[in-house]
Amino acid sequence: MRHKILANFFLVLAITMLGLVVMGYHPGLEDDGVYLSAVRADLNPALFPHDADFFRLQLQATVFDSAMAHFVRWTGISVAWSEFIWQFAALFLILGACRGIAEALFAERSAQWAAVAMVAGLFMLPVAGTALTIADPHLHPRNLATAFILLAAARILKGKRGQAIPLLGIALLFHPIMAALGISFCFFLTLALLERSPFGRQGQRHSLVAVAPLAWVFDSPNPSWRKALDAKNYMHLYQWAWYEWLGALAPLALFYLLWRTARKHGERRLSRFCLGVLAYGVVQQVLAMALLAPEALIRMMPWQPMRYLQLVYVFLALLAGGLLGRFLLKARVLRWIAFLLVLNGGMFAAQWFTVDEGAHLEMPFMASANPWLQAFDWIRKNTPESAYFALPPRYMNAPGEGFRSFRALAERSQLADGDKDTAMVTQVPSLAPAWDRQQQALAGFRSFQLVDFERLKREFGVDWALVAYPWPGGLTCPWHNGQLAVCRIP
Repeated sequence: MRHKILANFFLVLAITMLGLVVMGYHPGLEDDGVYLSAVRADLNPALFPHDADFFRLQLQATVFDSAMAHFVRWTGISVAWSEFIWQFAALFLILGACRGIAEALFAERSAQWAAVAMVAGLFMLPVAGTALTIADPHLHPRNLATAFILLAAARILKGKRGQAIPLLGIALLFHPIMAALGISFCFFLTLALLERSPFGRQGQRHSLVAVAPLAWVFDSPNPSWRKALDAKNYMHLYQWAWYEWLGALAPLALFYLLWRTARKHGERRLSRFCLGVLAYGVVQQVLAMALLAPEALIRMMPWQPMRYLQLVYVFLALLAGGLLGRFLLKARVLRWIAFLLVLNGGMFAAQWFTVDEGAHLEMPFMASANPWLQAFDWIRKNTPESAYFALPPRYMNAPGEGFRSFRALAERSQLADGDKDTAMVTQVPSLAPAWDRQQQALAGFRSFQLVDFERLKREFGVDWALVAYPWPGGLTCPWHNGQLAVCRIP
């Protein structure tokens, strides 16, 4: 028994390593700009004396940043290495939970391990039009919440529902919205595993509890907030392209077919699991369509109820791998080699060509060839902690930048950007007026001259700027790399 546990542990560990290599690792990418900035601010309160609300306010509902900060203090491990360790641990827990679920659904070991390998290979699979992937290539509380939701589902499948409750509680501490969806799924899974599956009004009421709007939902949004919301196309369900709708509805149709087929062949556990996923998906889809349709409930849009699909995609990958292992791979070594090469090679190539400079694994000990990251690194090491920077408002979309966060990686304050801060404004409407004012002040940044930078300094107190090289006349620029320059505003 001990030998089997150790063998399973090391095999999940190996698949986790493979999955990490395939998906890549990118600290400071996208949402990590919010979470990593908050961790650094917890560790050093002198950082970010300006506009810290653009990342702090979202963290009020999670223990993630404080937990990370405590981990760094207690262990003495650097933030960079701590983030990587937690990322690896989150992926390991996700795959370990998938192993438990697959073990409950499939008798064949080939099916169980193919299910785990499929999920690992598809970590970066886009989830319809939600702007999510199955997992994030940087540490995100959603990765941790997903791990604990899947662990809870595995315990429910093994008949240990009481053990699922604390696991869902932990998920709630890290990511309340994803945990609410996970609680909803576990409720439907529990119902599906009963001798009689009482799907009906009771199930719908429980799901409504998970996403029930509060009084603030009916508040009138301000114009600046509407401007930020309109910039995020993925939040507008009824503006999704046809293929994004297909990505939302086709998995539900597939789970319906899997439920009917498994039931026909007498596979009770598999059929009940598919029924649980189907019931969860149908109810959440109906709720999302109802909540996002009326103008009166527009404040619900930033909650992104279509994110329920992330769990559906995890289970779709898991079952696809399990069925492939059962009917095709079996114990055939050559078939397994071909499967792993095609799956992981294809996903690795897709990731490699979508990351600028081929920076696929950005480990803490590696120097970056990315000129933007070089600039961020110089700023972190050579400018005062009180420095307040002006950057192009959409610098994250600049060629070669790769959507990395200035705040998280340079560890300095900046005027609000037009990408990640826009998403924050949709979550916290009170930030909208300040965000809009700063966006208007930065309009036309790439053609700014000395007089424009002096205006920014008078209006906001900005005293540094990251600009294109060669820099505008009149600025004092102590560093450049041939593409970018770091300049003082006189």
